[in-house]
Amino acid sequence: MKKEIELLLEKLKPLEKPKVKLEQYSIPSYLAAEILNLAFLSGDIKGKKVCDFGCGSGKLAIGAALLGAKEVVGIDIDEDAIEQAEENLKIAESLVKKKLNVKFVCCDLREWKGKCDTVLQNPPFGIKGIYTDKIFLEKALETAKKIYSLHRNGREKVRNFLIKFISSKGGKIENIIKMKFFLPHTFKFHKKPKVRYDVDLYVISG
Repeated sequence: MKKEIELLLEKLKPLEKPKVKLEQYSIPSYLAAEILNLAFLSGDIKGKKVCDFGCGSGKLAIGAALLGAKEVVGIDIDEDAIEQAEENLKIAESLVKKKLNVKFVCCDLREWKGKCDTVLQNPPFGIKGIYTDKIFLEKALETAKKIYSLHRNGREKVRNFLIKFISSKGGKIENIIKMKFFLPHTFKFHKKPKVRYDVDLYVISG
């Protein structure tokens, strides 16, 4: 199942012009498939309403629909990202030969109102804006019973901050899973053809 999802997600298109200020690092297909598989095996995808916050090109949202989510909403502040996600949805539907119940919404996450069972998110790492991922975590905890949130594994201070912040908002961290995020050369300041980030997947119950 995981490999099948990865192969399908690999056929979707990345963002053509990712924006530095929004830290638009497209999640690799293998990593999206790994997160989706974890959520699926935990009973947090199939038959559930799922939200993908900061959906970018739509991999997590589309993957959730492929795994049997009842309804999926992908939200991003960037119009270009939403256009790309909608194009990718059409590609995925043509590959599986069926309609997928996914809706993409362009809005500031802080202004979005709604509830769901599960949030999947790959928020900004906070490299260009300190703790910008707080916005995503706060909204996710307001919205869902279960959250899968990917964060850069930096200094111990950063992890301690996230743990305290999540706890202060009423969240319970069930697990922190170390993962590797391989990013192809995306921005001018990248010096190598491929950059590796150590990341943590926070599995949270709200």
